[in-house]
Amino acid sequence: MSGQILVSQACFGPVQYFVHLGKAGKATIEKHSNYQRQTYRNRYHILGANGPLTLSVPVEKGKTVKVKDSQIKIAYHSNWQANHWRSIVSAYNSSPFFQFYRDDIEPFFSKKYTYLFDFNLESTRLLCELLGIETEIVVSDDFLKNPPNDVLDLREVIHPKKNFRKVDSTFIPVPYKQVFDERHGFIPNLSILDLLFNKGPEALLVLNSGIK
Repeated sequence: MSGQILVSQACFGPVQYFVHLGKAGKATIEKHSNYQRQTYRNRYHILGANGPLTLSVPVEKGKTVKVKDSQIKIAYHSNWQANHWRSIVSAYNSSPFFQFYRDDIEPFFSKKYTYLFDFNLESTRLLCELLGIETEIVVSDDFLKNPPNDVLDLREVIHPKKNFRKVDSTFIPVPYKQVFDERHGFIPNLSILDLLFNKGPEALLVLNSGIK
């Protein structure tokens, strides 16, 4: 492992996110930037029987236009936790390692978190532990407008609206067996949950091979 990276918070982030986490010596998660909608902060993509499925964690709408990442609260006006977990079970119940990891992941869909950042930080750290990623993960003390030259800033690079092949030349999606790949072909850069449930202990090998 080498180097330092700076990333935004991510909700069950994509494979790209964890490839970079796994290769960094230290990763800082930005806590004080302004919250942005339609990002990996509150959405993730899994592969269901009918193809890729986007799951979004609802958040409370702030009274002002700009709200810090650290201040965004999760909304519970709908039973999103049960709906997300039902979709995950439907997608991965037949995957090789779902039963092995389900007890680790399911609590995130029953415990009530007030802040999205806490939900994302706790789940990211757990996923790193399950994957065998030993990178030191810290949280920014202030907004890092101009990171040091030795820090790779990926805050605006890892984004669902951007083509990773164009904005991240170091990330190489490595194909692996997916539950519905005979129907849809290999779908790259889904949520890390897809890789974990399909490859289990071998997921780290896929991650280590996914960067130049």
